[in-house]
Amino acid sequence: MVPHATVDDICHPLEFLDLPWIMDDIFTSLLTLTAYISRKFINFLENLVLQDMYRFSDDSIVITSGPNPRSSSQSLNRSSPMSWTETSNSGVSRRGSSELMEECLLNTDSGIIKTNHSKRGVPFINQGLTFPLLGFRLAWIWALASWRCALYYLRYTQAQVYSIKSRIQKTLRGSSEDIGWLQHTPGMAPVENGTARFLELLEAIRNGEHTLPYSFVYLLVPGLFSNHGPLYFVATKRFFSKMGLACHIAKIHSEASVEHNAWELKQYIEELYWGSGKRVMLLGHSKGGVDSAAALSIYSSELEDKVAGLALVQSPYGGTPIASDILREGQIADKETRRIMELLICKVIKGDMRALEDLTYEKRKEFILKHKLPEGIPLISFHSEARVVPGVLATMTHIAHAELPWLPIPKFGSEEFDDICRPGHQVPIVIPSSAVMAVCALHLLLRYGEKSDGLVTCRDAEVPGSTVVIPDQKLDHAWMVYSSWKKNPNEPDACQMCEAILTLLVELGKRKQEDREEALVHNTQQSFSFY
Repeated sequence: MVPHATVDDICHPLEFLDLPWIMDDIFTSLLTLTAYISRKFINFLENLVLQDMYRFSDDSIVITSGPNPRSSSQSLNRSSPMSWTETSNSGVSRRGSSELMEECLLNTDSGIIKTNHSKRGVPFINQGLTFPLLGFRLAWIWALASWRCALYYLRYTQAQVYSIKSRIQKTLRGSSEDIGWLQHTPGMAPVENGTARFLELLEAIRNGEHTLPYSFVYLLVPGLFSNHGPLYFVATKRFFSKMGLACHIAKIHSEASVEHNAWELKQYIEELYWGSGKRVMLLGHSKGGVDSAAALSIYSSELEDKVAGLALVQSPYGGTPIASDILREGQIADKETRRIMELLICKVIKGDMRALEDLTYEKRKEFILKHKLPEGIPLISFHSEARVVPGVLATMTHIAHAELPWLPIPKFGSEEFDDICRPGHQVPIVIPSSAVMAVCALHLLLRYGEKSDGLVTCRDAEVPGSTVVIPDQKLDHAWMVYSSWKKNPNEPDACQMCEAILTLLVELGKRKQEDREEALVHNTQQSFSFY
């Protein structure tokens, strides 16, 4: 048994992955500071070079060629400092250092460059820093680009780590927070325990006392994949028909969505009501109970007077962890698992993927909070617990019969192969249902600590405002559709249990009718006393 606290402890060591968010802020601050320092340093070097150029242009004297270079040089030297400054400011200072150096090189044969001896080393600073500065800037730009690239990959790695962490946590958490949400939601009506009365009625039925009235039509609604179960409710219908009761099995496409089947059941109920003039008693197993409840919720105004009661047998009214764990988005291998289920349901079984999606906790919460069941119709919630002993896992004491379509195979021109590949050809198979249900029930017990029938937990099968029935024997989810090789005559079968459930439902309907009549009489007396 793994409680919820254990799951949290498992996820706790992964919390160290939150540190990269702090490292991300540190790296961003370091990048900003480095860019600021580099910008200031480059501006400092540029200002230093410009100052050097201005000093070089102020201290350089260009003497043009003539007949007497010495006299020309002396005449220039005797010129006033102000005139030389004006000349240099108007000519040399307007040009760049490169133009000035080119002019000096061209005039080497005809002129003399005379420099202030006190600043003779300054021009070499200009020549020595220009190209290194360019190289430094290029190297710095390359370093910044490399840093940004490394930071991008670091953030990408962080996102991948966060995604993996979230998927691991969601996979480990599973449906632990969703199981039993109906009991935790405020505003839901409380349930009533009717197990004692059910066991009394079951014992009486086994002793030959059958009290089901003939004034109702009994409609059995099968569950998911019932179109491929040829024995689904067949024995129960035969058992009721031998007693002279009007019993029908709803011919719906069980692999369709809940809302689609709700509309089909509405048409079915109205047809039975107008054809027989009798109200309809509904008994839905598994998804059939969810479809029946959806019909009463969506079309309550049309069906409230035509339906006498509803019994939900092992129905995932609140959802099932099996469907949620398979189709949950954001967990490990969610897309691959969904593709596999789409292949099985849509391609092989020819069903609708929404049939399984509508049984997840997310879809059930959305539907139940939007559509409420009518209060005037009596409800019964029947749930059980499967055996998980090793003997059930290793034996085939109970088997289920199913018919699945042939997978497409190539034709070879033979009539035999033509018959096999014919569309709609079904293959009868035998499934060890008891062993499969025991494995699923053991999985739910070990992972979530929840008792279940293999597919539906006991808490999710309880409808708010209903009468809860819990049998005293271990029954898995497929107990209505399998046959037993070792049938125990001391235990009641599915037919007797269905009769006991419907008998209890009739009693609940009579009790509700009496309560309504008493309330009406009480209101009438209060009205007369007021006048």
